[in-house]
Amino acid sequence: MNWNQLYCQDCIAGMRELSDGEVDLVFADPPFNIGYEYDKYRDKLPYERYLAWCREWFTEVRRVLNPHGTFWLAIGDDYAAELKVLATREIGLHCRSWVIWYYTFGVNCKRKFTRSHTHLFHFVVDEKRFTFNDETIRVPSARQLVYNDKRANAKGRLPDDTWILRPDWIPDDCTTDDSLLIQSRVCGTFKEREGWHNCQMPEPVLERIIKLSSNEKEKILDPFAGSGTTAVVTQKLGRQYLGFDVSEQYIENATKRLKNGSSELDERLY
Repeated sequence: MNWNQLYCQDCIAGMRELSDGEVDLVFADPPFNIGYEYDKYRDKLPYERYLAWCREWFTEVRRVLNPHGTFWLAIGDDYAAELKVLATREIGLHCRSWVIWYYTFGVNCKRKFTRSHTHLFHFVVDEKRFTFNDETIRVPSARQLVYNDKRANAKGRLPDDTWILRPDWIPDDCTTDDSLLIQSRVCGTFKEREGWHNCQMPEPVLERIIKLSSNEKEKILDPFAGSGTTAVVTQKLGRQYLGFDVSEQYIENATKRLKNGSSELDERLY
């Protein structure tokens, strides 16, 4: 299996072709099991079957990660608690942070509050030794922005564990906290939207994660390549990527996206 490739393959079968400890960082945005219409996958499995499937691919993620590796998982409300317990109690990973990614343009609901967030779990193999390049994602503190306090750390501070993604049309002077990412989720009318995948991650989210949890030339795996955003950002940041997806269409289009160098990263964010 060659790196810097996307493969039309089941992720469990694909990961089984990798050596133990071969991967530095895994980012996974799997199906949430809530009925989305994917090209080649039925996103509505029975509860126990879905958890059994997650247990199987989690096990492979743990095996292919190196001793200081990191696993970021994006998941919705319905299975967030179960998958955190699965990763920590059964698979043996350690949870460093439970990040809430808040975005505008949530799917409108009529009989409940509009859902406008996703959970981002930051798991590591070794809770004491793991890549954490905090200097790459530091943001100005309130001491710097509001009070101009000379005692403030000139390098800024780490962002909070709530990442607030807001649409580009909100003026910069509406907030004094630069840890708020000026992005929303990728909606159908946005120019970043590739148009052939209904669950596309915003590139700035991946850039923050990849900068924080990996170094140049290291190996980053996305078991659910989808629209190819992880690979696109990995390539831009000088890392090696590998991705799997069961959809021939997604792999074909994501590969074209990589060859075209498609990227809508907003350099203001970092």
